[in-house]
Amino acid sequence: MERNNVVKSVARALDIIELVGQSKQGLGVTEISKQMDINKSSVFRILATLSQYGYIEQHETTGKYKLGYMFLDISSKLLDSLDVRAEAQPILQELEEETNEVVHLVVYDQGEVVYIEKLDGNEALRMHSKVGKRAPVHCTSVGKAILSHLPAADVLTIIERKGLPAHTPYTIAEKEVFLQELSRVKANGYALDLEENEAGIRCIAAPVFDHTGKVAAAVSISGPTLRMTDERLRSLSGRMIQAGQAISKRLGYSG
Repeated sequence: MERNNVVKSVARALDIIELVGQSKQGLGVTEISKQMDINKSSVFRILATLSQYGYIEQHETTGKYKLGYMFLDISSKLLDSLDVRAEAQPILQELEEETNEVVHLVVYDQGEVVYIEKLDGNEALRMHSKVGKRAPVHCTSVGKAILSHLPAADVLTIIERKGLPAHTPYTIAEKEVFLQELSRVKANGYALDLEENEAGIRCIAAPVFDHTGKVAAAVSISGPTLRMTDERLRSLSGRMIQAGQAISKRLGYSG
């Protein structure tokens, strides 16, 4: 909608909200009037209306106006309603188009990862993964990406409960070696699965965080060893980190 087609009073109210929100100390009626080139009586009426609904508050001592707590309530409801799968979809499609490889989105649940989205790409690749299926955390790139950001006590509990069973000759099955791997993953910002879960398949993944800063999911690209060479994995690392950050931002993460 063009700016000149909107309701003028609503537009002014939103402009005032945006202006007030930019000031940590708050703004007075005169300051708002000068900055927006609106007469003080109009500014006062808009502020009074916004105050009645909790969107603007007036400081008792200074008389200046600041944003009201209603915005926290609304933002909380918005963040709670965000669907990680829906928010991630555009980024997942970009990855599929750029790489032509299989793209996964998973969430963590009770010591395992659950595939909630899979895009097959244009290249032929047979994998055991499918939406709704569970997979181990210790030998998948998505699992390692998530584990690297869980509390250490939780990681140890998962290892104790699930163990580190070898799925292929390349699976990291020793506890201390695996913990070192998680440290590298956290430091690098991405995780690798070098045929550790399925023979002939290599994957690279990055974590996804929610608005509270907790790891909420992981996104990955998978392909055969022939295409997912060491050089290609290195070249994809930055893109995967970027994808994880982009999805995290859509979930309200600001870190």
